[in-house]
This record gives sequence, C-alpha cells and structure tokens, in this order.
Amino acid sequence: MTNPADFPYATHLDVKFAPLAIVDVPALVAQCKDRWYNQTLCKVNDSVIRLGVMQGEYHWHKHDEDDEFFFVLEGHFIIDLEDRSIDLQPLEGFVVPRGVVHRTRAPERAVILMAETAAIIPTGDS
Repeated sequence: MTNPADFPYATHLDVKFAPLAIVDVPALVAQCKDRWYNQTLCKVNDSVIRLGVMQGEYHWHKHDEDDEFFFVLEGHFIIDLEDRSIDLQPLEGFVVPRGVVHRTRAPERAVILMAETAAIIPTGDS
C-alpha cells in the first residue's frame, strides 16, 4: 500500500465545507500556491467531491476498490492509461474504473473536480 507521505503533493482530506454551506471554489483556487493541490470540498453520501489545482505529473497508480471521476474546470488535463492517453479540455470529464492503472498530468496549471468514495487513498492502493 502506498503512503501519502511518500509523495510531494498537498493533499487535504478534511472536509472543507459542511452541508448547507456555499462551496467557494474560486477563492480556494486563488489562494493555492502548490503545484499539486488536492482538497476535499464536501461529502455527498459515501462519496466526496475534491478540488485539484495541478501542474506537472502525478505518479502511476491504481485504486483496487474505487472508480474516480475527473472533471476539468480550467486548463488542460491528461489521464494516461496503459494503452492510451485521455486529453481533457475545460468542461470535459472522464471516469477511471477501479483497478485501472493510470497517471494524471497537467502541462500547465489546471483546475479540476474529482468525485470518488470518501475511503479512497488519493495516491493509490499500489
């Protein structure tokens, strides 16, 4: 199992916004100074919505029990799979099914939303 501390990403798993609160994405994006930032925004049933502000490359990994949905708000975001790359532009999304090895990267700063189970380990299971 991977350890989130082994990777240089700013990963915040705390829920930033409670139910009935306005989720202010632009304010979080404006404050972000990290090259790879991941913040849990809110919890919806057994899932979470996370904000990613990213530039650069994430490591190859997979999630054995969880699907992941990526939705681009700003910028250009690429999801590399073992046999192809998915090139996402603003307002496009893609689901990576559980068990699929993948790597995400952003050639320039990108802002994305992710929907996944609250139990997922962002850096992967292996």
